[in-house]
Amino acid sequence: MSEPVVSEAESEIDRLMTLHPKGFDLSLDRISRLLELLGNPQLKLPPVIHIAGTNGKGSASAFCRALLEAGGYAVHVHTSPHLVHWHERYRIGSAHGPGRLVDDALFADAIRRVAAANSGRSITVFEILTAVAFLLFSEQPADAVVLEVGLGGRFDATNVIVDPAVSVIMPIALDHQAYLGDRVELIAAEKAGIMKRGRPVVIGQQPFDAAREVLVSTAERLGCRVSVYGQDFSAHEEFGRLVYQDEFGLADLPLPRLPGRHQYANAAAAIRAVKAAGFAVTDAMMERAMAAVEWPARLQRLTTGKLIDHAPPGAEIWLDGGHNPAGGEVVAEAMAAFEERQPRPLYLVTGMINTKDPVGYFRAFADLAEHVFTVAIRGSDAGLDPVVLAHAAYDAGLVAEPAGSTVEALQEIARRQAPGAPPARILIGGSLYFAGNVLADNGTPPT
Repeated sequence: MSEPVVSEAESEIDRLMTLHPKGFDLSLDRISRLLELLGNPQLKLPPVIHIAGTNGKGSASAFCRALLEAGGYAVHVHTSPHLVHWHERYRIGSAHGPGRLVDDALFADAIRRVAAANSGRSITVFEILTAVAFLLFSEQPADAVVLEVGLGGRFDATNVIVDPAVSVIMPIALDHQAYLGDRVELIAAEKAGIMKRGRPVVIGQQPFDAAREVLVSTAERLGCRVSVYGQDFSAHEEFGRLVYQDEFGLADLPLPRLPGRHQYANAAAAIRAVKAAGFAVTDAMMERAMAAVEWPARLQRLTTGKLIDHAPPGAEIWLDGGHNPAGGEVVAEAMAAFEERQPRPLYLVTGMINTKDPVGYFRAFADLAEHVFTVAIRGSDAGLDPVVLAHAAYDAGLVAEPAGSTVEALQEIARRQAPGAPPARILIGGSLYFAGNVLADNGTPPT
C-alpha cells in the first residue's frame, strides 16, 4: 500500500484515542457485545489459524502466510503491534498474488462503522480495532485467516473465535507479568485459553518444561489433537539446509530468509500448523515459503535508508524488536553466530519501555557487546529514560551511556571506528516501539 499523505484511518483512530483508553482491559464481554451488534463477523471467517505465545508469534504468522501464499491461497493476516502505521496490523489476502496492507479508505470505513455500532459505550481502542479486523476479514474473500493474539490468550479480544482450524502456542516466557502472572505456568495457562474443545493444537518449541506440561495437559483435557515440537515434529540445520520432520517424513529445505537459529523452530511450528489446519502442504510450497518469508524488525538487516549515512562505512546494521530476556537470548545467540563467522565489534543501540526487564535483556549480551547506547522512544508514555536504561545495562555488566537519538548513537559509533579495524556490527532494538521509530526515521516502513 502506498501510504497517503493524510491517512483517513489514522485520523479516525486518533479520534477514538480521545474517547477510549488505548491499553488493555482483559475481558471478552465488551467485544462480544460489539460483535453481536455488527452481526458477529467473527463467525463468518475462512479457516482461522490462531497464534499465541510470548515470543515468535509474529514470525510464526509470517511463515504461515508465506506457506499458504506459496500454495496460491489468499490469506488475511492480523498482527500487533504495528511498527510505523496502524495499517500494518491488517493484511488483506488476494487470489492474484501476495496480500497487501489494507487500503486506507477501506480501513477508515471499517473503523467508522465499528465505532458507530459501539455508539460511545465503554471499550478499549484495541477491542475496537480487533472488531475492525473481523469485519474486514469477513467481507473480503480469502481462503484462510492468520490471527495473532494481542496479549495473553484467554481474555484477549481475539479469543472470540469459537472454532479455529488450529490453535498455535509459540514459546512462553516471563512477560506482561502484571496481567498474566509471575510464573511461566500461570502465563502458559493464560495462553492455553485460546485452545478450543476438539480442535487441533500445535505447541511450538518451549524453553520451559513447566509451560509445556501445562499446555499439553490443557490440550488433552479438551480432547484436542495435539502436536508438540520435539516430539511430533522438529527442524534442524544440516549442511546449510533446513530439515523439517514429522510423521509424514522429511523435507529438505532452504534455510529461512529470516536470520537466526530460533527461526528454524518457528518455521517448523508454522508448517505443522498449516497442515493441522487442513491445508495440503507440498515440498515446493515449503521451499518457496522459506525463500519468500519476511517479517520487519526481526533481525532485519538495514542496508539502505536515511540512517545508514550516519553509521561507520561498511557497518553491518541489524534491527530487532525483541524486548524481554528470552528475546534477548535468541538475538544474542544470532549475534554470537555472526561473530563466529565474521568477527566485528558489536554495539547496541537500545530503547525499551518500562514494563520490561532491561537487566535481563542486556545480560544476554554481557560477553558480546563492546558498548551500549540508550535512546528514548518517541510516542510512548511508557518509554524508559535513557539514563535509567544505561544504568540497567551497567548492572548487567555492560559499558553504556545515553544518547540523544539513534542518529547521535550511530555518529558516536562512527567516531569510535579505528583506522584499519573491522567495521562495526550494530544491533538496534529492545522494543518494537523503538524499532518502529527507527524504521520511520530510516524512511523504510513496512509495506
